[in-house]
Formats: sequence, structure tokens, C-alpha cells
Amino acid sequence: MKVKECMCNDVCCVKPETNLNQIAKLMSEKHVGCIPVCDENNCICGIVTDRDILLRAVACNKDTNSCCASDIMSCNVCTCTEDEEMTNAESKMAQNQIRRLPVCDKNNKVVGILTLGDLAQKDKQLGAQEVCTTIEGICNCNGQKNAE
Repeated sequence: MKVKECMCNDVCCVKPETNLNQIAKLMSEKHVGCIPVCDENNCICGIVTDRDILLRAVACNKDTNSCCASDIMSCNVCTCTEDEEMTNAESKMAQNQIRRLPVCDKNNKVVGILTLGDLAQKDKQLGAQEVCTTIEGICNCNGQKNAE
């Protein structure tokens, strides 16, 4: 199965200068836990999660009205392409311990996002054991911290 058959293609992105209050409101409106950050060419340059807002801004007493995406986003984002095999995308998620994997085109522009929820919804097609193995890999800390 290809990533494009499993991913959510209704993804919204923000610019690096978008303030955290706007990002949090967007997350609330869209019922999502992460927002890709794209540069002036609409290419992915980072990602902000709800956890980033809490731990890198709120917990550090940063002003969420003046603090922006570029201040707290994770850079060097792990991505996949929509034509990649799901097994490869799942391996990336497990190896990098990420719950959300942005899907980009050949020009590095975001076209979708692949989440744990997407895997759970397609568990019959992907194979329940394979999905379980991916989730186990994502959740297994092994003393490492992830950027998501």
C-alpha cells in the first residue's frame, strides 16, 4: 500500500513567523496535534506540535503572543513521499519515534500527513501486527528523546 492511500491530505501549514497563539487556535479548530511550518516557497522547514507549545513555550514562561513557530519548531523534519510504500513510512515513524509524518512532494512541499490514527484506521489493509510493531517502535523510549 502506498502512503497516498493512507495519509490525510487535508493539512494546513503555517509560516515561521506565525505566533504560537495563532498556531494553537488553528490546532484547536482543525483538531490536530501538529502543524508543519513552511518557508516562503511553501517547502517544509519545521514542525510544531501541541507538546512543543507546552514544553518549549508555556513551561518556559515565553509569551505565546510574541513567540513564533521558528522559536520552538523542530527542524530537520523526517518526511516521506506520497508514492512511498507504507512499510517504509512506518519504519521511519518507528525508527525516529514520531507519531506524525509529513508527506511531501518531490519539491519538499507538504501534500499530506501520516498519523498513528491513519495507521489504526487501515490496520486491516496494513496488517494488525505490522501496525502494532510500528506503534511499539514509536512508544519504546530506549532512553532517547524525540523532537516531536
